[in-house]
Amino acid sequence: MSFSKIKIEATIAADPQKVWKAWTKPEHITKWNFAIDDWQCPSASNDLKVGGKYSARMEAKDGSFGFDFEAIYDEVIEHKKLTYTMSDGRKATTTFEDKGGKTLVTTVFDAEKENSEEMQRGGWQAILNNFKNYAEKI
Repeated sequence: MSFSKIKIEATIAADPQKVWKAWTKPEHITKWNFAIDDWQCPSASNDLKVGGKYSARMEAKDGSFGFDFEAIYDEVIEHKKLTYTMSDGRKATTTFEDKGGKTLVTTVFDAEKENSEEMQRGGWQAILNNFKNYAEKI
């Protein structure tokens, strides 16, 4: 099955080591991994190695809806790149590019078929923007 690719990115005012830690440590993931303030990420786990599992619970704060986002890592290059396969077979790659004290974070992911690409791009970009705001404050 072939998927359309969607790309999102943000420049974070922090070095790649700090950005990597905020992106990969569960105690940080739960503080930024949601697109809007009405949502939350109450739990996350991350076995950061090839074949390791990433899991994050995402849910509405009012309890009306939630889901588990799960993936298995295909590639892990510390402070530089993560590639994983989601439970539905889609892939995503996130790179962390050193820009002299700042970090360009870019994610390219396979679009799913249920929602428009515009909606998916907006949702993933909102999460990345939330990450940017969090990572620049810690």
